[in-house]
Amino acid sequence: MRAVITVAGKDQVGIIAAVTKELAEQNVNVLDITQTILPPDFFTMVMLVDAGACKVPFGDLADVMSDLGRRLGLNIHAQREDTFNAMHRI
Repeated sequence: MRAVITVAGKDQVGIIAAVTKELAEQNVNVLDITQTILPPDFFTMVMLVDAGACKVPFGDLADVMSDLGRRLGLNIHAQREDTFNAMHRI
């Protein structure tokens, strides 16, 4: 099952490392990643991941990622790919 992870907030050292470390610990594979810094220091990242072999149910993974975001002072959201696509269809 593929999912989209979005991250947004003030730029700081270690964001990508922290997010990918947590995903690896949950056995989630990163398929694609795009990140941008918007002036002056707003970090955004969108990741496409394969959560098919995740150690926990997807709802729990979403909670884990959201909790990580709170600890880092960021907004981190995990959505199933089909839900993400339906919400962003033009």
